[in-house]
Amino acid sequence: MREHIISRFDEMSPQLQQAARYLLEHPREVALVSMRELSRNAGVQPSTMTRLAKFLGLSGYEDIRAHHAEAIRFRTDGFAARAMQHTSEGEQDVAGAQLSRRMLQGLAAQIAQLSEPASLDRLSAAAEQLAHARKIFVLGLRSCHSVAWQFHYVMTLLGDKTIHLDGPADTVGDGLIRAGAEDVLLVISINPYALHSLELAQLAREKGLGIVAITDSEVSPLVGIADQAILCSTESQSFFHTLTPALAISEVLCGLLANKDRTAALEALQRADRHLLSLNTYASAIPRRRI
Repeated sequence: MREHIISRFDEMSPQLQQAARYLLEHPREVALVSMRELSRNAGVQPSTMTRLAKFLGLSGYEDIRAHHAEAIRFRTDGFAARAMQHTSEGEQDVAGAQLSRRMLQGLAAQIAQLSEPASLDRLSAAAEQLAHARKIFVLGLRSCHSVAWQFHYVMTLLGDKTIHLDGPADTVGDGLIRAGAEDVLLVISINPYALHSLELAQLAREKGLGIVAITDSEVSPLVGIADQAILCSTESQSFFHTLTPALAISEVLCGLLANKDRTAALEALQRADRHLLSLNTYASAIPRRRI
C-alpha cells in the first residue's frame, strides 16, 4: 500500500496529495481512528479519503484502514513506535512537565528511528557521495537554515570543502556559478518546502551536480531529483515542527566525513584550535560564581 501511494503521488490532485501524505506519515493513526477524525487531523474532508481510496483502485476507505490494521497486527513495533503514539483526543491542557516529557520522548523516538538499517544505509551512501565531491554546496532556507549552517560550520573546522549558499541581497544562488559535475549539493528542506530551495536544487541537477537531500517524506519534491535522500521526521507534540532529527543527520554526516581520514581530520582540528586560541575566542578562565 505504501509503495502504491508513493508511486502514484505525482498524479494526485493537491487535496488527494494532502490526504495521502498524512496517511504516509501517520500509518498507526489510519488503523486506530475513525475516518472522520483522521480527515480532520489531515485537514481534508472525509469525502477526500474516499476519493483517495477510489483513486488507488480500492472499493472504499475501509480497505485502506483494513490494510493498515493488518500491517500493525503482524508487525512488532519497537520502543520508538510506542513512544510516538498520539495522546487521546480531548487532552487540551497539558502540564509543563508532562508536555516536556512527551516532547523529549518523541524526539528520542525519532532519533532512534534514524538508527534503523534503511536509514543507516542512506547515511553511509550520502557520506560516500559527499566524501568524493570536489566541493559541497550547502543549502537550507528559512527554518532549515540552522541545519545547513551547522553542517557548514563543523566542516569548516576540517577544511574548505563546503560552500554555504547564504548570500545577502538575493544572491543565494550565486555560489553555484562555478559549480559543476564534480560537486555535490547538500539541500535541506521540509514541508512546507521553501520554493527557492527547490528551484536551486533543480538548477544544480541541471548543471550536473550530485544531490544529497535531508527531507521529511518519500513524497518530498526533493526525492525525485536527489541521488541520496535521508528522511527525518518533523512531527512534534508542540505547535511547531521539530528540526532535531535533521540536525542529528547533519552531525552524523560530519562525523562520517571526518572518519574517512581521521589523521587529516585531527590535523585540521588542531590547526583550527591554534587559530581560535590566537583570536582569544573562548574564555580561558571561568569567572568565580557569586554566592
